[in-house]
Amino acid sequence: MTGVRVGAFPSPLLALLFLGLTFLGPVLVWRMGERLSPEVLVGFILASVIGAILLGFPIAFALAGVASLYGYLLVGPFVGNIFMLRLFQVFQDYILIAIPLFVFMGVVIERAGLADRLYKTAVDWVGWRRGGLAIATIVAATIFAAATGVVGASVVAIGLLALPQMLKYGYGKPLSTGVICAGGALGILIPPSIMLVVYGPTAGVSIGALFLAAIPAGLLLSALYILYVWLYARLRPGEAPVYLGEIPPFKERLKEAVVSVLPVAFLILAVLGSIFLGLAAPTEAAAVGAFGSLVLAAIYRKLSFRILWEIAYQAARVSAMVYLVLIGAGFLSAIFVRVQGGDAVARLVGGLDVSPGLVLLVMLLIVFVLGMFVDWIGIVMITVPLFMPIAKTFGWDPLWFSMLLIVTMQTSFLTPPFAYTIFYLKGIAPPEVTTWDIYRGVVPFILLQLLGTLLIYLFPGIVTELPRRFGLGG
Repeated sequence: MTGVRVGAFPSPLLALLFLGLTFLGPVLVWRMGERLSPEVLVGFILASVIGAILLGFPIAFALAGVASLYGYLLVGPFVGNIFMLRLFQVFQDYILIAIPLFVFMGVVIERAGLADRLYKTAVDWVGWRRGGLAIATIVAATIFAAATGVVGASVVAIGLLALPQMLKYGYGKPLSTGVICAGGALGILIPPSIMLVVYGPTAGVSIGALFLAAIPAGLLLSALYILYVWLYARLRPGEAPVYLGEIPPFKERLKEAVVSVLPVAFLILAVLGSIFLGLAAPTEAAAVGAFGSLVLAAIYRKLSFRILWEIAYQAARVSAMVYLVLIGAGFLSAIFVRVQGGDAVARLVGGLDVSPGLVLLVMLLIVFVLGMFVDWIGIVMITVPLFMPIAKTFGWDPLWFSMLLIVTMQTSFLTPPFAYTIFYLKGIAPPEVTTWDIYRGVVPFILLQLLGTLLIYLFPGIVTELPRRFGLGG
């Protein structure tokens, strides 16, 4: 999660270019000091961060390293005191405690075999339609996303179940892999989502409002995926045939749905409902979810001391990586404040004679392009401190603007050449499924995500109405 997805360089010249991009700013700051304007300093800092990431440094160390370098040049040795204060702020942030708890909850749900039950239930209800296995995959992934909030768990768990089934019944490889990657990526959007927990404090937006806004946004994307599969199955029936497996009677399907979906629904309602109704903060709600997931695993007889140890170890590893990035970002934020970065960016954009719509398009394009090379947490830490002052300058609803960024950011899990869902799925796919098959499969869903972003832009009420009804709107 903290590493960049760029591998070796095609040529030493490109590596030299990135080295220059990283260290040109510090050299000029060393020579000229604070005679440089805040706008120039912000540009140098941003270029150094991107250059360090493209050189292959883990994002946490790229952020902290660049902050340390510029901090020493601009402030001197006393910058260490500032960094220590930022370190304590990260560790003392009560909201961020929700991160390890939500990660723990997601890992427990994965180990409880929930994906198996959800997928079987979805196949029983919609599998008999043309393209039904692909639609069932999206439905199961959507529900599983709401229970985990971890993309890797969603892609691997659903992929192990759905991909062999779809290939067995003659589904096209691009369609089969595309629905799994796209459905799994919903895990980072539909709450409870780690991305939203990290994004909220960084942007100064309520996590509860983000959770409420992300529900219709995630369901919108899921609906677009299902509509695409439905149309694809009718235009190319040979690649999305009818499922010929046995469909249980209605009563058995209803019983299975109650057994598999109802406990998950209660768990999700316990977490999200306590936040939305004002009964608990996100951290307490995450604790409820973590405890509830253990109860659910015990009910399904998937809990033992050995499994609990493995769950705790995996959750600790993921949480530690997230915290490393947050610490590095805290260091960089201190330098950003020192050079008045937010005000400088706002003045720079405010002085441009361009329409707000064009500025928004450029910002979303930057997020989309970064998503091809950098993971979501790096994008949040790089772009949000720059973009939120601009949004305030133009008077945009911070919740609406945030959801535009977040939905665009979600494409980073699908955009070739370096997308986590592609790597996750390739790792569990049979040999006959190539990386090129998966690349072809995700392209239509990338376009559907961009369509979802456009719909949110045109109809802000999609993401703002529900938070407003709960008194959390902007």
